[in-house]
Amino acid sequence: MLVVSLSSFILLFSSCSGGYSFTGASIPPGAKTISVATFPNYASTVNPQLSQKLSDDLRQMFASQTPLTVTDDDGDLQVSGEITGYDTRASALSSSDEVSMNRLTITIKVRFVNRVDPEADFEQTFSRYRDYAASRDFSSVESGLVSEIVAELCEDVFNKSVVNW
Repeated sequence: MLVVSLSSFILLFSSCSGGYSFTGASIPPGAKTISVATFPNYASTVNPQLSQKLSDDLRQMFASQTPLTVTDDDGDLQVSGEITGYDTRASALSSSDEVSMNRLTITIKVRFVNRVDPEADFEQTFSRYRDYAASRDFSSVESGLVSEIVAELCEDVFNKSVVNW
């Protein structure tokens, strides 16, 4: 009985043409493609892998969580932008007034164009950060911090672009 109910549920939702996915994405009817431009890095400090990682992870998120086809350019939905900040700063002091924690912050500016529903267009800045122990060498934690921050930034852009709640 459970198998029949689950099969019926899947069949029902896979035959719907409303543009919804199980991730909560709401794709406007008529939108079939999305293009994600490579984000150039205009931050004063440049991580040479960040531009490609951010752009690729965004493309992968849209490809895996929506029915949209990712194209190189001219998508029905278009995401573009730039990396505007990549900063490390002290974020906490110890009881002896020495830096105990540092913070890596990545900031991006995003433009979203919805050619199917232009009222959904936006331009917005997103910023995320991660703290790490000041006793750690930044180069030894940088890659992991960047991966975590990029994942959150991608989620922010995805949610703002196609999740309407």
